[in-house]
Amino acid sequence: MDSIIVRGGRELNGQIAIAGAKNAALALMPATLLSEEPLTLTNAPRLSDIKTMTTLLQSLGAEVAPMRDGQVLALACHGAINHVAEYDIVRKMRASNLVLGPLLAREGHAIVSLPGGCAIGARPMDIHIHGLEAMGAEIALKDGYLHARAPLGGLKGAQVDFPFASVGATENVMMAATLARGTTVITNAAREPEIVDLAECLTRMGARIDGAGTRAITIEGVDRLHGATHPVVTDRIELGTYMLAPVLAGGAVECLGGRLDLVQAFADKLDEAGIEVTETAAGLKVARRNGTPKAVNVTTEPFPGFPTDLQAQMMAMLCTASGTSVLEETIFENRFMHAPELMRMGAEIEVHGGSATVRGVERLKGAPVMATDLRASVSLILAGLAAEGETVVNRVYHLDRGYEQLVRKLSGIGADVERVHGQ
Repeated sequence: MDSIIVRGGRELNGQIAIAGAKNAALALMPATLLSEEPLTLTNAPRLSDIKTMTTLLQSLGAEVAPMRDGQVLALACHGAINHVAEYDIVRKMRASNLVLGPLLAREGHAIVSLPGGCAIGARPMDIHIHGLEAMGAEIALKDGYLHARAPLGGLKGAQVDFPFASVGATENVMMAATLARGTTVITNAAREPEIVDLAECLTRMGARIDGAGTRAITIEGVDRLHGATHPVVTDRIELGTYMLAPVLAGGAVECLGGRLDLVQAFADKLDEAGIEVTETAAGLKVARRNGTPKAVNVTTEPFPGFPTDLQAQMMAMLCTASGTSVLEETIFENRFMHAPELMRMGAEIEVHGGSATVRGVERLKGAPVMATDLRASVSLILAGLAAEGETVVNRVYHLDRGYEQLVRKLSGIGADVERVHGQ
């Protein structure tokens, strides 16, 4: 099993190109099931999760060409469709559930295994089922599979009121509604940039969508969707992760392709901590303003609030900040599993349920640590950049799900980091 070795103490300077968003691409890819014409995604990230979604779509009858020109993903689904999404594929990634809505809309029936993924909370399918049932679908759980069937004549437009803003459920219902008869209104919809990106792609395919990025999205169903070419939005989580690198290690780094509107709440916390975030012609430049960052309190919230997917990385930064910080995790349970590993490096952290108190120390020390999930793994690498000596991060296969060429990117700005292949 591979490990990543980080030797801390090196100042970071230069530029990092930010990839297209993993979470956006994973929602855009199933949209190919909605049309018989090709869908081409540009600025697509090269990640293991993208390969998993590719395998799933191919198992359903879609054609997915090998990624060409670095970041172009060509998909098409003009033939017969298999309506069964098997457990062996779906279990690898929670985003696999995003084929449910498109399959129901196009085929009128679907059998989809309950999804898997990293262990940071239950993330049940109830809210997805609630939205699709409002559109007339009949859904039953049998032997770990969701058996779903649309009414005779297809899904119907409906008022879908979510009890909370779920990104995946908003995406699933929005895709299903594009081919439904009549108008669907989603209230308490998720507002994340990935939602807006999916809506823009579906609109390019001929869908009629209004209000994406607000709490109410209106979708007027159409008879068919056509092909399109769509650029995947910048990955705001990768962006935020690399924005923190010079904060921990010192120096100044420009994140190419970065947009402030994607990470405004996060950037506001950096400003409060004494970090300079500057918009440039090519992206965002980040550097410490006056030495050691200051402690800040953070509460994770749905967009446009502070992202839960940047909580672990922020905790790593706060481990060496001046003062005491409190992080409140309100989105997922079990999302402080990185805290004990940071403590192995000398961090002072107390976890009580969904709250973590971090008392900044002068310096972290390198140690062998273990990654527990995607964002936790990169938080340990960030901590290693600020640590004295050598940090060995084990079980880094999580990283390949969400960070494209991390070692190369960090090495390119001066970090001493390498990947060691296990047996």
